[in-house]
Amino acid sequence: MIRNKQNTGKSKVKPKGSSAYDEALYFLTPKARTVREVENHLDGCDHSEMEIFEAVERLKNAGLLDDEKYAADFIESRLNTKPVSKMKLREQLMGHFIDAELIDAVLSSVSDEAELENARSVAEKYYRQFEGLEPSERLRRVGLRLTSRGYSYDDVKAVLSELADDE
Repeated sequence: MIRNKQNTGKSKVKPKGSSAYDEALYFLTPKARTVREVENHLDGCDHSEMEIFEAVERLKNAGLLDDEKYAADFIESRLNTKPVSKMKLREQLMGHFIDAELIDAVLSSVSDEAELENARSVAEKYYRQFEGLEPSERLRRVGLRLTSRGYSYDDVKAVLSELADDE
């Protein structure tokens, strides 16, 4: 039996020969992007350097492309959903091609106290999950989880000490 594909309205059809600006807008539609991500995408679409530059500048002027806002929103979202250390946040933002100086500036908004509190909340979550294990194994595994999220040795040690004291 031959089935006809019906248009469900979900397909996104890009017109051939679209301008760099149109292509960038299409690329930005599902989620925010960094300047470098847009430049790389447009370069992959075989647009000239001048077209890419003009499209990026136009998007910046329209407020649709802002690396500082992207980094701040990324950090806020990440810390609210799945807290990780500032070191991990730095790595993730570098993966989005954000300038190191900008990353440092935005990460300065995350205090050492907030970092330690995030480590505590992560530790408490995993401590509850490993409830059936011996206390020493439970603490070891919590420590491994904190370390994998990039928390410093001092923060991990402090949090594990608090958990052991509560036990």
